[in-house]
Amino acid sequence: MENMSWSILKALRYKIYQAQTDPLSFGKAYQRIVLYICPLQDLSHGDDSSSESDDEAFARLPMKILPKQCPPTMSRPSDGQANRAGAEPKNTTSCDFYNTYTKIYAPVVIDSSCSDVEDVENFQEEDRDRYIGLTAADILSNLSFNINTKSCSRLNINRANVWDGALRGFKHSSFDPTCSLLVKFTDDIRQTEEAVDTGGPTREFLTLLMDAIKTSRFFEGKDDGKYLSFDSKAAESGEYFHVGRMVAVSIVHGGQGPRCFSPSFYQYLVGKVKTIEAPIEDIPDTEVRNVLLEIKNARTLEELVELADKHSSMLQTAGCYKCLRTLGDKEKVVDGYIQWYFTYRNHVSFQRFKDGLATLNFFNALEQHPSIFLPYMCYSVEDLTAESVESLFRPQLSPTGSSNHHEEEKVLGYWLD
Repeated sequence: MENMSWSILKALRYKIYQAQTDPLSFGKAYQRIVLYICPLQDLSHGDDSSSESDDEAFARLPMKILPKQCPPTMSRPSDGQANRAGAEPKNTTSCDFYNTYTKIYAPVVIDSSCSDVEDVENFQEEDRDRYIGLTAADILSNLSFNINTKSCSRLNINRANVWDGALRGFKHSSFDPTCSLLVKFTDDIRQTEEAVDTGGPTREFLTLLMDAIKTSRFFEGKDDGKYLSFDSKAAESGEYFHVGRMVAVSIVHGGQGPRCFSPSFYQYLVGKVKTIEAPIEDIPDTEVRNVLLEIKNARTLEELVELADKHSSMLQTAGCYKCLRTLGDKEKVVDGYIQWYFTYRNHVSFQRFKDGLATLNFFNALEQHPSIFLPYMCYSVEDLTAESVESLFRPQLSPTGSSNHHEEEKVLGYWLD
């Protein structure tokens, strides 16, 4: 009973979430949501929906799996609650669970002004995606549905300088991210290679492009935890927009993601947090990092004030130079500088990067399903297993019943071993 109740609760919360986020799915606006629990056999005998007011939306969830007996500890609601549920009394036998169950729970009514709406809005997207079995492949398949495979955008790429060729191609007026990519690799003497793009060259280009972006000046930090860097020249020329667009195009067109972002940077990017909280060790500037470590390790108030005066110009730039009254103020100084360093000084670059990620509606999917796209954006280590290697190959066997097919099955078994 407990497991069933939890499943019902999850289903109800998801129905509420759907209605809250997509009220037009009911065809009209709403002021409250009313949900009933009833058996599947009674679903077609409900009360007439014509009596419902125009400003209400009713969603009924059928019960498909129910216990065989009525738990003895269940209590029945008052007649007023039963009347509000709209359930008519029926003739019952020894233990008509269906009838009892529909009268136990009153309808779940949530007004738009109710505080419970906040709990619904805070419904974890990981639980929602797990409940409906949503995967990254499903989302990307939907995003790539509008790609025009009958038209293509041509990119001439030199492997020695992938970034230069990609930036030229993405900036070209004829480039359209909604068209298929036609990649032509050139050697050092600008001779076109003899290769037809049936998917291989495009995937190779997208892989090389993501590697080039990871090591570019647009990102800084550790290889497994990078942040958006501050580059005024790149911000003025709009290159951050093109970097974001390249990431979106790569993932939607079947390539990989950068897989290098810091988790805190990724959470800020998708709007989970308001500022980036990072350890001092993540600051790539050695001089700045050492100054903050000195301030953090100050043991007395006098030492802290002396360090703040010594580095006042650096702290004033970030707006962190303030009157220090206690030794505990050092934490505010360090945290304030880190937030300025990773977040506030780079606001324009962040916005342009997000604008680029919005290509092909990818950023919208990223915001709605951040946990699903986490492996595409952040670094992760995957253990190599026999199953993962096996999934990379599809054996092509001779027709069933032939002697070759029998021998090939034996060879396949040896190879799998």
